[in-house]
Amino acid sequence: MNDAKPTVAIVGAPNVGKSTIFNRLLGERRAIVDDTPGITRDRLYGVATWKDRSFSLIDTGGIELADHPFQEQIRMQAEIAIEEADVIVFVVDGEMGLTDDDMEVSKILRASGKAIIFCVNKIDDVTHIGDAYQFSRLGLGDPIVLSSLHGVGIGDLLNKIIELLPEEIVETENEGTTFCIIGRPNVGKSSLANAILKEERVIVSPISGTTRDAIDSYFEKDGEKYTLIDTAGLRKRGKIYESIDKYSAIRALKAIERSDIVVDVIDAAEGIVDQDKHILSYATDLKKGIILVLNKWDLVDKKANPMEEYRKKVQNEFKFIPYAPIVFLSALTRSRLNTFFDALKKVSVAYHTRITTGLLNTIIHDAVALNEPPYFKGGRLKILYATQVSTAPPTFMLSVNNPDFMHFSYQRYLENQLRSAFNFDGTPIRFILKGRREKDL
Repeated sequence: MNDAKPTVAIVGAPNVGKSTIFNRLLGERRAIVDDTPGITRDRLYGVATWKDRSFSLIDTGGIELADHPFQEQIRMQAEIAIEEADVIVFVVDGEMGLTDDDMEVSKILRASGKAIIFCVNKIDDVTHIGDAYQFSRLGLGDPIVLSSLHGVGIGDLLNKIIELLPEEIVETENEGTTFCIIGRPNVGKSSLANAILKEERVIVSPISGTTRDAIDSYFEKDGEKYTLIDTAGLRKRGKIYESIDKYSAIRALKAIERSDIVVDVIDAAEGIVDQDKHILSYATDLKKGIILVLNKWDLVDKKANPMEEYRKKVQNEFKFIPYAPIVFLSALTRSRLNTFFDALKKVSVAYHTRITTGLLNTIIHDAVALNEPPYFKGGRLKILYATQVSTAPPTFMLSVNNPDFMHFSYQRYLENQLRSAFNFDGTPIRFILKGRREKDL
């Protein structure tokens, strides 16, 4: 099981530079909209690393709260940060000056008792550093002065975050496979969790999550051990509403971090929506195994939507995870529940598959002989040697003449050759190219 990371949230009024700071902390120079094939998503969540400490990062500016007045949006974003974060980064606009919104948010944050880092952004000229101290009325002490545009002060901010992070808690390692159940509200996540556990009638010490607000349940099936993380049973506190899709997503993302396999539940009667793609894009980022569950299959008109035609529609919508198995079932009636357990075991085995070095090199060399790498970026890739360096997911080190010569289409070709030779259903495959420098793909 993966350790739960501490969480840092960035809070502030619109246009103070939260998203730029978010990208800087992640070390990513890219727009908020990611152009991953098949996905368009807001980057509201990521994992940052500094001085060997990793933490989850929330950009509350990416949380859009519809049907609320402007100030209400900011207040609720602050409440979300208080609810979810160990450390809060409160950002104000040094050009704009002190506003009523800043005063209101600072009151909420001070009352929270959470660790707060106060930052004045947009001090892009050193001669204006004195402007930052007009914010002393907020009662949050001396600020960290930032120019997120130029990256000034980001190191100081990261150092302060690391200083305030809680000590790392190493979770007890449980045998077997950990999987989480995610999906939009009312798709049947709780029904599926209940059906799985009712099927087994062997729940070994179910425990209520702590600050994660998730329920971990342990069970065995056909001699295999599993831990189920049910995100559907999350508590609602204060004035935070589960109906806010992106807020729900934040909690699901925490469960994804801790899991080996992500089970995304989709309402077969309603169909697929963009949020299904958004949440699974994070699972692919974190290299998790994936199973797609089409729940409420009993409510679908089978004549109008034959299973194989529906399967093709789903595969077309999720082109970025062609390896994910698709399961049709009814959690409420427990119809076809056996197909879920079959997929779970198959993906678990694939996620932990290890291939002998000799057999791996035979497959890779045969693939190269069948289809030579293309000329790319001034040269042609030569694969000298291959070895598997880890599982969960299966990760392969390729010793090559130059990592830059690897074209993305050829990497996909090699992946497909491995998938043809071995069972890698439901699991991503990761390549590390070792040449003059390493390149993680």
